[in-house]
Amino acid sequence: MIEKEVAIVAGGCFWCTEAVFLELKGVESVVPGYIGGEMPNPTYKAICTGQTGHAEAIQIEFNANEISFAELLEVFFATHDPTTLNRQGNDIGTQYRSEIFYTNEEQKNTAETFIKELQEQKVFTSPIVTQISKASTFYEAEDYHHNYYNGNKEQGYCSFVITPKIEKVKKVFKEKLK
Repeated sequence: MIEKEVAIVAGGCFWCTEAVFLELKGVESVVPGYIGGEMPNPTYKAICTGQTGHAEAIQIEFNANEISFAELLEVFFATHDPTTLNRQGNDIGTQYRSEIFYTNEEQKNTAETFIKELQEQKVFTSPIVTQISKASTFYEAEDYHHNYYNGNKEQGYCSFVITPKIEKVKKVFKEKLK
């Protein structure tokens, strides 16, 4: 029996996170969007102001029989910097924060345990600032953001920021690739 679940994470630009998670076995869909703010039906233009409170995030539908939530977190923490507050590289603002939006108590507990273990093992030299929050309404991003990397690989941001993340995933997580 296929056990479908949904995970929602924010780790900077959603073009980056979407591209990374599309590579993984067991991931059935990845949708870029906005979550965690107050404004209903936010737009990319509104999000970019940093005034709406939303994070750029991805909603991952996955087959829990093929890949676990903990395995998704492993990839998540390996492909962004969870120690910088409201920043990923040159992307600066609350919309680029590191956050896990849990959809059930099991995900919340898994995320808390995972972060605690990373801190105890001193995987990062600075403290992890990733927030863990109950998922609120997820607003799907505009169509042109969907599968952005695969349609724009030659664009500067894609080739300099996203391609190295994809290469890392292909090297470090070979056994998890489609």
